[in-house]
Amino acid sequence: MPSVVIDCFQESTFRYRRFATLVVVDVFRATTTATTALATGRRVFPARSTDEAFVIASTLENPILVGELGGNMPYGFDMTNTPDGIAKRADVERPMVLLSSSGTELIMAAAGARALALSCFRNFTAVADWILAKEFEDVAVLGAGTRGQFRIEDQMGCSWVASRLVDAGYEPATPQTREYIYRWRGAAAEEALKSESAAYLRNSNQVHDIDFVLAHVDDLRLVPVLRNYELVSAEE
Repeated sequence: MPSVVIDCFQESTFRYRRFATLVVVDVFRATTTATTALATGRRVFPARSTDEAFVIASTLENPILVGELGGNMPYGFDMTNTPDGIAKRADVERPMVLLSSSGTELIMAAAGARALALSCFRNFTAVADWILAKEFEDVAVLGAGTRGQFRIEDQMGCSWVASRLVDAGYEPATPQTREYIYRWRGAAAEEALKSESAAYLRNSNQVHDIDFVLAHVDDLRLVPVLRNYELVSAEE
């Protein structure tokens, strides 16, 4: 029987990367920013560090560097990690190099899995449908985590993918997975407002990104997958 597990943090990739299809979730904000950028037609390249981001950028024509570390935009970057901001840019021909405190590190730690997709509030149904269409048997849905915590919004995002797989016949691989699904499967997106991530965004005058996430729920059929260290649509 196919199975699905919900887990968290970069270290968890080593438990699943050899045999499972991995789904990375970082709602506030990396996977939302990446998915939104890709939806506009922009090329997207995740990076592990500022040094790697600049190396990747050096291979691209007129790139923009987007990101944050510890909530601060690194020196030399063009803009912070913001789905709302990237959605408003008209220069979609410029490739984006994306760096974040935990989300892009998790993406790159998961590189090498048999398949690796990104999910957020915008595309969780599309991601689940893609997994079902591909008939992947072992699936790990991984939250990015921040400062050692599996944040509410990422628990929700992971649960929404996993619950659709369970409804289609997948077995929850752990009691904790079953608990997350039970807790969040019917939750309103506004529950994410209780997260410490949302509190940080409010306190740092970045409410526009909270508003963007809550205004864009299950509105995309796009499934970003990592191929040759670039995020592309699974349909390509």
